[in-house]
Parts: sequence; C-alpha cells; structure tokens
Amino acid sequence: MNRRSITVLYDETAIANRTEAMADEIAAVGVQDLLVIAVLKGSFMFAADLIRAMHRKGMAPEVEFIHLSSYADATVSSGLVKVVKDIDAPVSGRDILLVDDILESGRTLAHAKALLIERGAARVFTGVMLEKPGKRAVTFEADFVGFQCPDIFVVGYGMDVAHQYRQLPYIGVVDT
Repeated sequence: MNRRSITVLYDETAIANRTEAMADEIAAVGVQDLLVIAVLKGSFMFAADLIRAMHRKGMAPEVEFIHLSSYADATVSSGLVKVVKDIDAPVSGRDILLVDDILESGRTLAHAKALLIERGAARVFTGVMLEKPGKRAVTFEADFVGFQCPDIFVVGYGMDVAHQYRQLPYIGVVDT
C-alpha cells in the first residue's frame, strides 16, 4: 500500500460540531417513525456519529444500510447506480433519512430516494457530510448538509480512494 501524506480539510472538531448541528436541524423537522438508511460504504463513520448525535437530541431512529455503487475503484462516477445490497426493513408510511458521505453528481441519492418513494415512504430526507454543488449531473439538493466542499477529491472519515484512507478521523486531500 502506497501511503502518501494527507492535508486536512475538515478536522475532527469541525466534523463533530457540524454533525451535532445537523442533528438539531433534523430534530426540528419533526420526523415520525424515522428510519435512517446509511449509504455504504462511504457514509458509515458519518452515519454512526449522526445517529449518536440524534440520540442525544432525544430521537430513536431505526437504522438500516443500503450499499449503492457508482464508482467501483475509480475516482469519477460511472453514471450508473447499482444496488449492491438492499435494505431489509419495510419503508411504507415511514419517514426516511438517507445518509451519504458526499453529494456530487446527485445520481446515487436521486436513485435511492426515488426507490424509497416508490416503496411508499411517507417522506424521504437526505443528509450528507459534504456537498459539491458544481458537480450535479441531475437536479438534486440534500435537505441537510455538513459542509460545502471544493471541487477536489477527498478521503477520510469513511471516504476512500481504491479502498484506502477510510479510517482517518478527518476529511483531507491526498498530497501529490
């Protein structure tokens, strides 16, 4: 494994503070019978921190995982969203919070949201740690956003490049 140095873009404290604020924003919506669906793999760290922050705000969501892929081992989306592993829980009549690491093209979250609406979800909200607004390939806006991210490839806090750097507790940029 070729390890390179990483420049920190968002440190642990900034991420923790923004995650707590997002939990406040979610609580203010008044969600009912909430099911949080984390989009794997990149969102696992953010989803865990957000769910714990939601607990501290008095919410008790159920948790599920969906594995969607549009990247494989590349650094650019293929444009095709594939369901690698679907959720098990029924969604009909429930409020859903889809949690993802980063919103770029919008294809992945648009696909997942449409799927859940088709299955009868009452409301589907989306929360992302990072948003790159200039990268949209489809019309899509997240309901809850951690940070606006510059148009650079980021790693850490669950995000990777070729399965490396997910374990980092911060979000950074691989130095070239």
